[in-house]
This record gives sequence, structure tokens and C-alpha cells, in this order.
Amino acid sequence: MVRMNQIKTQNGRVFLITGANSGLGYETSKFLLEKGATVIMCCRDLFKGEKAKQKLLKFNSSGKIELVELDLSDLKNVKKAVNFIKKKFDNLDVLINNAGIMAPPKTYSKQGFEIQFAVNHLAHMSLTMELLPMLKDKSNSRVVTVTSGVQYFGKIQWNDLQGNLKYDRWASYAQSKLANVMFGLELNSILKESNSPTSSLLAHPGFARTNLQPKSVEANQSWQEEIAYKLMNPMFQSAKMGALPQIAAATLTSAKGGEQYGPKFNFRGWPKICRNAPEALKKSSRKRLWDISEKLIKNV
Repeated sequence: MVRMNQIKTQNGRVFLITGANSGLGYETSKFLLEKGATVIMCCRDLFKGEKAKQKLLKFNSSGKIELVELDLSDLKNVKKAVNFIKKKFDNLDVLINNAGIMAPPKTYSKQGFEIQFAVNHLAHMSLTMELLPMLKDKSNSRVVTVTSGVQYFGKIQWNDLQGNLKYDRWASYAQSKLANVMFGLELNSILKESNSPTSSLLAHPGFARTNLQPKSVEANQSWQEEIAYKLMNPMFQSAKMGALPQIAAATLTSAKGGEQYGPKFNFRGWPKICRNAPEALKKSSRKRLWDISEKLIKNV
């Protein structure tokens, strides 16, 4: 089990976090700033991003923060954000693929992909591949991809990745979170084979209270879902606790590529190494998803 006092100072290190203005991303940004890191906060809404930045600077007036507009529902915007980042920074130490969308009604990204597959998986894969060269010159550099406990129930719908034949919002969410794990493990395998100093790790927050739950209720106008969340409320931990697994994966000197960190009891508690979804351990499936995803990204 990991305690936060095991994490050393992060002075001089640069972390990029997607979805940094709220929930897990905000708490991760706050922790890293307190440890002396420079934080690149990537946010879809710059107004909300600026509010979060000012709030963080009240806690830490000397905090080094760069705000970047990043809309993960548009792969062209991902490239635009990358170009901006490359102009501002020479190197990155850690990329934290934190942002996510959960169980909306059937929606498509700018490029016509199912929105959860697009935002949670494709956009983060695209962002990672574009930024990898910025990580290669730093020792112990990392990519941390944030998944969810639903990875264990996820299945890749090979014949209907975009949910065009049948859309189930929760099945599509689980698919995207399994895809996160498959991507993270395959990336680590590729990095290892090329003797890269960069490693790829995974993290999941367990049951963490973030804006994902109210957004899902609002988007779907689901009173049943609202009641379910109220009944489950005692089981949820704070966003601050939910952020600890990804902080551990990003900063622990003992953390190794291919590891996944999650809460001690899988839904709440201090972080520890947890198992990756069995479906993600199949090399052939990971390679198949990687090849399909790569083609979709390159065709944009």
C-alpha cells in the first residue's frame, strides 16, 4: 500500500494532465504543484480552466502552471494543442491521460466516432503518440493512462466498435476503459522493445466522487441513475483520494511500466498495485486494437 509521504519532491519536472480543471485532474494538479512540479493543465473549456488555475494559485502562489485548450472530441484540435505545447516546452517528464466521458446518450465526435471511444481512447492515444518524442530524453519519464474499475467487465465489440449496430452507453464506456488498459500495456511493450527510458503505467480511481456522475445524470435525464448514485453515495471516496492511484503511478520511484495502481479495496482506500483486466493481457487483441486505432487516427 502506498502512502503519499513516500513521494519525493518533483522540482524541475514537467507534468501534462488532460481534464485538469476538475475532479481527479484538479486534485492531481494540486498535489504536483505542492511538490514543486510544473503543471500543464489541458482543459476543453479555457474559462473553466482559468478559474481552476486561479484557485490553485491561491493555494500555491508560486505554482508553475501553463493552461492549454484541448478538445479531445476533435482529433484535429489534439494536433493543434500538441503544436502549442511543443512551442512552449522542450521536454515532458510525465503525461497523465486523465480526462474522460462517461455513459452519455449516443453522441459522435467531430470525426464521427462514438464519443466515449473517441475521447477516452482514440484522442489519448493520438496525444500520447504525438508527445512521446518530448518524453524520450528524460530519465524515468512516464505515460499514465487513467482507466476505471469497469475495465474488468469491458469487451471490445470488434464488429461494432462505434456502436452503430447497437448502442449501450454503459457497455461502450466499459469498452473504452478496457481499451485504455490495452493501449497502456501495448505501449509499454513497444517502449520496452525499443529500450526507451519512457514507461507506460495505468491507474484507476475506484468509486470517486467527481463531475462524471452528475454530468451523466444530466445528459441522460435519468432519475433512476440519480437515485442509484444517492444510494451508493456512502461507498464513494473523495476526488482527492481517487486521484492518489494516478499520482502514485506518475511519481513513485518504485513504479514500473505495465503496472496499474488502484484503491486498496478496488473501490476505495489508499493506492496499491492492482491487476490489469484479463482481457487486456491478450497480446493479439492488444495488437489488433492498436492497429485499428492507429488507422482511424491517421485517416483524420
